[in-house]
Amino acid sequence: MSIQTGKIEVPYGEKTLLIETGKLAKQANAAVTVTCGGTVVLVAVCMSKKAKDDIDFFPLMVEYQEKTYSAGRIPGGFFKREGRPTQKEILTARVIDRPIRPLFPKGFLNDVVVTCTVLSSDGENDPDILSIIGASAALTISDIPFEGPVGAVRVGMVEGQMVLNPTYAQREQSVMDLVVVGLKDGIIMIEGEALEVPEPKVVEGLEFAFKQLQVIREKQVEFQKQIGKSKAEVKLFNPHPDLRAKVAELTKGQLSKIYQIADKLQREEELHKLLDEILSDMSVFDAYKVDDREVPAGHVKMMFDDLEYDEVRKLIFEKNLRADGRGAEDIRALASEINVLPRTHGSSLFTRGQTQSLAVVTLGTKRDEQMVESLEGLSYNNFMLHYNFPAFSVGEARGSRGPGRREIGHGALAAKAIKGILPSKEDFPYTIRVVSEILESNGSSSMASVCAGCLSLMDAGVPIKDPVAGISIGLVTEGEKFQLLTDIMGLEDHFGDMDFKVAGSKTGVTAIQLDLKISGVPLKVLTDGVEQAKKARFIILDNMLSVIEKPKTDISEFAPRIVIVQIPQEKIGEVIGPGGKMIKKIMEETGATSIDIEEDGKVFIAATSKESSQKALAYVNGIVEVPVVGKIYDAKVVKVANFGAFCEFLPGRQGLVHVSEFSNEYVKDLTTVAKVGDQFKVKLVEIDQMKRMNLSKKQAEAEVVQ
Repeated sequence: MSIQTGKIEVPYGEKTLLIETGKLAKQANAAVTVTCGGTVVLVAVCMSKKAKDDIDFFPLMVEYQEKTYSAGRIPGGFFKREGRPTQKEILTARVIDRPIRPLFPKGFLNDVVVTCTVLSSDGENDPDILSIIGASAALTISDIPFEGPVGAVRVGMVEGQMVLNPTYAQREQSVMDLVVVGLKDGIIMIEGEALEVPEPKVVEGLEFAFKQLQVIREKQVEFQKQIGKSKAEVKLFNPHPDLRAKVAELTKGQLSKIYQIADKLQREEELHKLLDEILSDMSVFDAYKVDDREVPAGHVKMMFDDLEYDEVRKLIFEKNLRADGRGAEDIRALASEINVLPRTHGSSLFTRGQTQSLAVVTLGTKRDEQMVESLEGLSYNNFMLHYNFPAFSVGEARGSRGPGRREIGHGALAAKAIKGILPSKEDFPYTIRVVSEILESNGSSSMASVCAGCLSLMDAGVPIKDPVAGISIGLVTEGEKFQLLTDIMGLEDHFGDMDFKVAGSKTGVTAIQLDLKISGVPLKVLTDGVEQAKKARFIILDNMLSVIEKPKTDISEFAPRIVIVQIPQEKIGEVIGPGGKMIKKIMEETGATSIDIEEDGKVFIAATSKESSQKALAYVNGIVEVPVVGKIYDAKVVKVANFGAFCEFLPGRQGLVHVSEFSNEYVKDLTTVAKVGDQFKVKLVEIDQMKRMNLSKKQAEAEVVQ
């Protein structure tokens, strides 16, 4: 079968995107390359021939990989080839997945795999937006059922002005970074961070993005008309039309009563009992076979889930009530604590209803920084936030298999929320790691991690600029009606239409994320959501500040003490010494735990006590100090000869006290007045032509007496 080729050019800020198909990966259902400048991404989409009958979810998989050859580099490490996905690759895969997932038909159970491969990188244009556009374009022109296309843009803000699709360099100057994906009538996904940008400016950024992404979306519609395949006829999940009514009959109206139980665990127990009772006799469903096949238990569960969906939404729209009895803008009970663990550098416990995060801070030195290898090159990260979600947090009995994509994504969102209020390296030269342990979960544990993380940082004495908090806003729709919900529970996330997370300080927004189960929401809904989130955030911040108003003035006694000193670059070698000998000596003699020196001569000294760090600081200052003739120094005898004693009067610097310079009286045997280890004051009396330094003990004593 011949493959049609085609290409379109798409305006992309000040640049132009080139989308091409028909040349590469021709055995996929569809494949496109998206090019911007010197960055090229290949996106291939494939669909399985048959649907899966034994599952109750859409099996979509999105893979994103950055080939290091794309930037002209060989991978670091032992194996010298790409291995497990990096954090950047995982997060980018999620950003591609989230906007396209709601756009497949309901009941579509064929495997769909979207594979995005970065083939070339110019170090200027980020391939993530190109990958979203490529995924949309490939699905749109393929025979895979897809209700797109979508447009995607990145928006920055430099000096108060919106910048469309900024380069890496422009993003360094930007106070806001928004990735926005949308359809013709609404936005479907947002991922962003900001430096306490006021809400009106964030909304302005969303409006700007929504307008600009339409051009990209419309060009894909043209591309589909030019080159697109007819959509394949696929088997959608299609149970017997009366199966839902039968399951509803068997619930006997009990769902309405169960969904008035406020406690999550009790409510779930009653739901499980009811479902088990229904599934206990599958013979009652014999009349509801399709194609003469037995009715799978999974189909019954899906109908039960549908009934739950209706019940939750009916409570909200008909009775203006949520499952736990709250109003639409009510926040669950809040509790904040700090210093909950005795030996950590900082800790806190934040509870919002049945969601609870234990956050722990560890302060490290420069050598604890995380080395990040990416297409842009090597970089070093001095702030990390790791999110853990053990099964017991939702009462499940299963083991841990390490962090998955969800945990990495939630941790990254919380990190974005906090990163903007951290002090600079110059003001606080520590590597900071925050770990959020989710101990209970019933809605928006990532935003609980923001609150707990902020509290633990203040407890650790990290001088943050402003406290931050986060909240999730949900949405339920019914025709033209919609209702925003503050602080959504797990069931409202599951049965609702939106999860809109906004984090920030009282000054402005620091992180924002939107995920939908429907195909887009109007800007008006999001604008209202931003304001509703602001009100809730202020309430949460007040609760947090009631236990600690500002960061502690000193760090934990168990944390390393770091001092910084700037030395001349030509003195770096003297401080390091041959093979690091001098640094080792300083650490041994002062108790310093680490000494790191940057190329510009900045020295970072870490110790477990202030006394040790000051000793090491004095030692380094002594090494770089220029000896001054006539100055008096504290000296230590390191060697005794018959003609005098060699003394160290500055770190690494020795001079000779001749026997005649020990005393005004005649010294017959020098060993009677000096031995190795003796300490006394000396005066530098001469630096001769051979740079030898001559010292005098008697002259120093005479001046001290005066």
